[in-house]
Amino acid sequence: MVDVVERPARVVAPTAAPAEPATPSVPLPGRLLGLGRRVLHRTAALALLAALWELAPRAGLVDRVFLPPLSEVLVGWTELLRTGQLAEHVGASLTRSLTGLGLAVLTAVPLGLLIGWYRPLADLLSPLLEVFRNTAALALLPVFVLILGLGETSKIALVLYACSWPILLNTIAGVKGVDPLLVRSARSMGLNHLRLFQKVILPAAVPTIFTGVRLAGAYSILVLVAAEMVGAKAGLGYLINYAQYNFAIPDMYSGIITISAIGLLVNQLLVALERRFSTWRVDVSA
Repeated sequence: MVDVVERPARVVAPTAAPAEPATPSVPLPGRLLGLGRRVLHRTAALALLAALWELAPRAGLVDRVFLPPLSEVLVGWTELLRTGQLAEHVGASLTRSLTGLGLAVLTAVPLGLLIGWYRPLADLLSPLLEVFRNTAALALLPVFVLILGLGETSKIALVLYACSWPILLNTIAGVKGVDPLLVRSARSMGLNHLRLFQKVILPAAVPTIFTGVRLAGAYSILVLVAAEMVGAKAGLGYLINYAQYNFAIPDMYSGIITISAIGLLVNQLLVALERRFSTWRVDVSA
């Protein structure tokens, strides 16, 4: 009889999971260098434009009487800022434009959500919307002045009218552009109409709505400047028109630069606000 000798089972110690490589910390000089490169990349076109503006009049490529060098314009801008005139005109324009833009958001967004969500309401209002959306806001400036006068009301109403259309149309497009698969999936989970609108429709439409708000932010400045050139006693449009009439060319370009800076600032604030309300989105840009 052959004896079978049982060998003791070998205990295998559990293998430790390989440690993840530690992310090397970038030293401060490297971070500052990377930040400097990004800033340089983003401002290269503006720096090129500024250099061209400064050198072209000095080289005689353009008449410096009608287009003075940028340095002279900045001197005039600083003088307007020092005397308080620029702050007065900027305050008047921002008050009018932000009031009109805010009223447009408060009215156009809910109306656009209703029109995009309820088809009978869309069929009822579509002909009326098509008539007014193709009527330029500046073409109605005499009508606003005749009905509301030359005061603040007519200017704010004109901004409200101009800003309402991009917000309204983009809101309607955002609601109608929601993926039908998402809607069917939500309904299959038992969501009622209110919860479906709150959890699916509205979040999916937010990016398109903010696109309309950003367009309206640009329109609020552009339309207001044109309105302020008629019957206004303060504002950037009045400043540009008054400077052109009195041949104060540096002051005129100072007003134009200020308008561009305000438009850029408003757009960046709206972009930041959009990111705040669209944290679920994934940036796929390279």
